[in-house]
Amino acid sequence: MDLTKRIGQRLRAARQAQGLSLSDLSGRTGSLSKSRISNYEQGIRRMGLEEAQELAVALGTVTATYLLCLDDKDPLSQDERHLVDRYRDTDSRGRETILKVAETQAIYRVENTPKAPDGEGGEGIPAGS
Repeated sequence: MDLTKRIGQRLRAARQAQGLSLSDLSGRTGSLSKSRISNYEQGIRRMGLEEAQELAVALGTVTATYLLCLDDKDPLSQDERHLVDRYRDTDSRGRETILKVAETQAIYRVENTPKAPDGEGGEGIPAGS
C-alpha cells in the first residue's frame, strides 16, 4: 500500500475512534475544510507537516509524526485509549470525577514513593554493596 493511503487510513481511524464526522474535525481545525480532510483520508492528497500538526492538535490523541507514518507507535496504550474514550463518553460531572480521581492518585503516588535512606544506593541497596 502506498504511503499516502496509509496516512489517510491513520487519519480516518483516529477521527472515527473519537466518533467525529469530517465536519466536526474540520471545525476543530483553524483552516482545513471537510473536503480537504476527506481527500487526505482517501489518499487523494497527502497532507504536509503543518496540516498534520493542525490535525494532531485537533484530534488530541495522536501526534503529527504518527499521522504521517513517521512513528509507528500509537502514542496511547490500549488502556490509555480506553480511559480517554470513557472520559469522552461521559457528561461534565463524570469528567470532573475522573479528573479528581486521577489527581488524587497522582498525589498519593508521589507522597508514598519510598525514599532511599542517606548512605544507600538506589533500590534500598547499601552504597558499598
